[in-house]
Amino acid sequence: MRKLANSPVSTTTEMHVAAALQLAAAGRMAPPPNPAVGCVIASADGTVLGQGCTQQAGGPHAEVMALRDAQQRGNAVTGAIAYVTLEPCSHQGRTGPCCDALIAAGIGRVVTSHVDPNPLVSGRGLARLQAAGVGVECLPPDHPLAVQSRELNIGFFSRMERKTPWVRMKIAASLDGKTALPNGASQWITSPEARADGHAWRARACAILTGIGTVLQDRPRLDVRLVQTPRQPHLVVVDSALQTPLDSPIFMEGRKLFIYAAVQDAAKAGALAAQGATVIYKSGQHADGSPTHKVDLAALLHDLGQREINELHVEAGHKLNGSLVREGLVDEFLVYLAPKLLGQGADMANFGPLTALTQALPLRFQTPTLVGPDLRLLARVTQHPAAPN
Repeated sequence: MRKLANSPVSTTTEMHVAAALQLAAAGRMAPPPNPAVGCVIASADGTVLGQGCTQQAGGPHAEVMALRDAQQRGNAVTGAIAYVTLEPCSHQGRTGPCCDALIAAGIGRVVTSHVDPNPLVSGRGLARLQAAGVGVECLPPDHPLAVQSRELNIGFFSRMERKTPWVRMKIAASLDGKTALPNGASQWITSPEARADGHAWRARACAILTGIGTVLQDRPRLDVRLVQTPRQPHLVVVDSALQTPLDSPIFMEGRKLFIYAAVQDAAKAGALAAQGATVIYKSGQHADGSPTHKVDLAALLHDLGQREINELHVEAGHKLNGSLVREGLVDEFLVYLAPKLLGQGADMANFGPLTALTQALPLRFQTPTLVGPDLRLLARVTQHPAAPN
């Protein structure tokens, strides 16, 4: 495989890879748990012959969509170049291997912005193309387009490399960091624009996670309503003692509901299952091995990884938020700050108290953006500090 690390990446390559990334980003809500991928097929002189992006799970991948598009346009692709944002797959999954489709179509060269992190693919797709006489090139991993490709599918990379989802915690708060008044009132601190934007972030996730406190107090639906979406994310509820009401609005047709518990209750579990929920026991343990009667949150994340959850969107109260932060399980924070002060009230996350500033959770701001009158901050965890002795 020829890597482009030792030579400048051509303007034409960058143009077509960037266009493929735009296609992938535009269609990113549909593919999970598959990665969002875009493909542009061009002739040697740079003329676009076909393009496409990966469809919903079980549907065609980006390469197949681009080949179909070229065929519909009446364009022959023999000897053409396929620019793909992720290595073409080489295994039989929900669909057939994309590298075989490219080979059968007579594609002469494949340029990819990133090797697939899936161990079933990683390097095998490119090797298979090369063995068939197809030229193969890969952007260097530090190239901005390669970085963008990884960021676009950061949840998929997380699941493949760490075996756990990428955990993004969404918080709506006042400028002084309050998420509710002392009486629990929280609707609405932020603007309609911020709420719609929050639903767009829900839509891109594989699953939404909340706690039983939110389920009982707010009786939310926690679905995507304010933006169009081709699918509803699954819902995950941390409910240690199985207190979820059977008439809760969280029971919805067309989406999976996972309830994680710590205390065995066969009758209630059966009733919840009859409503369509999947009840999973993941009890934590004290140092002496006795049960904590609380859900083991790290074990929950590993279980969700096995259930093909890429991005996990957390919308919970300050207690569960605090537990996730305290256990070092959050990757980034999506915070909407309203231009108002509430004084006393519920905090963003209840953890600590810390005894030294070195114990603080260090973050790096990614993209501060005004959404309506509110400020949206994306803050990524740079490292999880060591637990105090």
